[in-house]
Formats: sequence, C-alpha cells, structure tokens
Amino acid sequence: MGRVLSRATLVAAALALGAPAQADDKPVADRIADARAALEDAGYQFSVTYIGEGFANVSGGVSNGAAYTGRLDLGTTIDLEKVTGWTGATFHANMYQIHGDGLSRSYVGNLFLVSGVESLPATRLYEFWIEQKLLGGKLSVRVGQQGSDVEFIDSQYDDIFINSALGWPGIVGTILPAGGPSPPLAVPGIRFKANLSDRITAYLAVFDGSASPPQGTDDPQVLNSHGLNFRVNDPPWWIGQLKYKFEIGESKLPATITGGAWYHMGSFADQRFSADGLSLADPNSSGDTRWLRRDNGIFMVYEQLVACAKPDSDKGVAFFARASVSPSDRNLISTYVDGGFLFTGFSETYPDDRLGIAAIYARISDAARALDRDTQIFTGTPYPIRDYEAILEITYQHVVNANFTMQPMFQYIAHPGGGAVDPNDPTQTHRIKDSLVFGIRTILSY
Repeated sequence: MGRVLSRATLVAAALALGAPAQADDKPVADRIADARAALEDAGYQFSVTYIGEGFANVSGGVSNGAAYTGRLDLGTTIDLEKVTGWTGATFHANMYQIHGDGLSRSYVGNLFLVSGVESLPATRLYEFWIEQKLLGGKLSVRVGQQGSDVEFIDSQYDDIFINSALGWPGIVGTILPAGGPSPPLAVPGIRFKANLSDRITAYLAVFDGSASPPQGTDDPQVLNSHGLNFRVNDPPWWIGQLKYKFEIGESKLPATITGGAWYHMGSFADQRFSADGLSLADPNSSGDTRWLRRDNGIFMVYEQLVACAKPDSDKGVAFFARASVSPSDRNLISTYVDGGFLFTGFSETYPDDRLGIAAIYARISDAARALDRDTQIFTGTPYPIRDYEAILEITYQHVVNANFTMQPMFQYIAHPGGGAVDPNDPTQTHRIKDSLVFGIRTILSY
C-alpha cells in the first residue's frame, strides 16, 4: 500500500509542476515547492547547488592575477523504504560540473588550495552509495563510492571556510594518493558507524587506496576524469575514530572530542633517498625513488560552543581545533594543526549570517627539509630550505535569502608551497613570496 501511495504522490507532484498556469493558480515558485514537497513525502529528495567564486591574488605568490571557478552540484537521496519497501535503506548520488581556472594552480603556488572548489574542469560523478541502518538505527553500513571528509577528521564548525585544508585536513589531502577520498574524487569503500551510547559514536571505514591509477606524473583528476574508474584493487586505506560528546560548565555548553588513526597499505616515496641509498640531490645517485611500505597517521579534533547568543540557542561563539601527525621519511608534511572561531546569531537583522576566522599550520617533514639541505651542498647555492605553510582566513557569510548567500573572503598565505622555490626565479634561490588573496563566493541552492 505504501508503494502505491508513493506512486500516486509522484503523479500528483508531476501534475502540480506540469499543469498549465491559470489566472487563479499559485505562482510558479509555489507550485515547484509543492511538487518538491510531494516528492520528498514519497521518498525522493533532489538538490541543486551552484558555487561561483572569483578570487584575486593581489600580492606575492607566483604571479598576480584573478580567476573564476564554478561548480554545479546535482544530487539525489532516495528513501528506499518508502520507495521499494527496503527497510532502513537509503540511496545517494551526486555529480559535479566543474569549470573555470584555479587561483592556487595558476597564481599562488601553495599546497592548500585557496578554495575547496578548485579542481580541473570536468563533469564527474562524485558519490554513489547505499546505506543500511541496523539495530534500530544504532548501526549503519554505507557501501559504494563515497567521500570521507564529511564524517572523518571533521568539525561541524569548519564548513563556512573556503580554503580546501579547512574542509578535508591539509595533511591527508597532501600526502594520501590522489588526495584521499574527498572532493573532487571519491572512491569505493565500506563505512561502519555505531552509536555505542548517547555520548560515544564509533566510525570505521576501508576505502580503495587511490582514486586513480598510479601512472607517472599525470594528475589524478585527469586519470579519473569522470569519476567512473570505481577502483577496488589498490592497496586499501583504513581509518577509524571515536567521537565523545559532553557538556561544559553550568550552562552545559556542548563540546566534542574525537580521536582516531589511519593506515594505508600502499607504498610511498622516500622524501630524501633514492633506491641506491644516496640522496636524491646527489648527482651520483640513480635518481630512482626509494619506495617505503605502508603509511599511517593519528589525529584529534576538538570543538566547543564557547558562548550562546541567547539562552538555549545553538548559535553564538564556537571554537574548533584539529591536529595530525605522520611519519617524516615518507611524507611531505609530518605535522599539521588548524583551528578557528565561528560567530553566529550576533545580528538581529541577519540572524543566519556567520563570521569565521581560522588559521592553518603545516610543517614540512624533516626528510624533505634534509633533501633541501642536500641540494644546497651539492649545488653550492643558497637553495631555500622548505619549512612550513601557514594560512589565515577571514570570511563572512551573508544569507540573502533561503536560496542565496554571498561570502567575501580574505586569506594571507605565508610560505606558499612550504617555502618552495619561486618557479619564475632564474637563480632558483628565492622562495615564493607570501600571498594576499581577496575574493567572493556566491552559493545558489535549491
């Protein structure tokens, strides 16, 4: 009976949307809303989001200039219990249409992209999975192509920020093959989520270890241009975490602490030595990279509502911090920290507006730094020794209406590329200069 009613609702939605307009009919926008509500009641949800952003590197970096980047995100979530009678099951899929240039790629030269939207132009399937809830919803299993960035090493207070590293942490986005399962490339995997108590939630997942085949120096986004590789034979990547919720003080301000670790079973390039044991900077070395088996990392996330805008409100001043470490010999970055503040509910006129201030620090590993020192010795030049990349982001999100937001942004990027050599320097002895980036992001969603 439920499935029959769902089909009837779908027919009603189609008729509401497609019926010819009459003088006494509802406005088109209301008819669309009614049709969408009918589809949701039947178990079908659809989303359309367009992010358009224009950013300019006004000082420093590789060169000054501006770029526009756009991403159209089309998604659907289907309640399979309502639609087919499959109890506790949900299907989800979404795709990207990405266009425009990238400011980091073309003008800044930093490790952590100015925007998480920046990627090579493509039309690409992103997620495609089914989730099954068990034990009254206490356990859920998700199978299919999926990203890890929404649930793992994540804070609920970091979604306002534009820099890519303030979404999927910069350390894993840099050192994992193809950046790990995060936009714009998801991978097949299995994720388990268990609510062990009202306060403790456990997560465990295994993903294919790379979104693209390891073919030379080609960009993974080129090798998996449409998101249809569905790779399952690469060495796997495991990640797990425990999340504990609690309250602080008499006001019972909500807080969460998360701890976890990951383990990749593939091979990783030594950051200093060649296969014959000599420095890669040594002209007598073979020049062939030495490969080291396995990689790992540990991480923590802390987040807290520091002050409420009003009693019993979830708006106010919130704080988050994340930290992660990985072995130095096989990773460009060995230590990573980020954190920031989110201010909400501070305006009576614009209650949904948000202000965010965040900072990122990533330390170049000892092995990579040692290779730079080797280069100094063997070339006899003051070749820059990489040390760190640090970023300050300040952004304000103004909610124009339920479907449209505008978000001006400023980023100061210290030591782009970790203090890498400026590719435009003929002497190859000067770093890329610190960068100042300004711009605006607009989000249209329905």
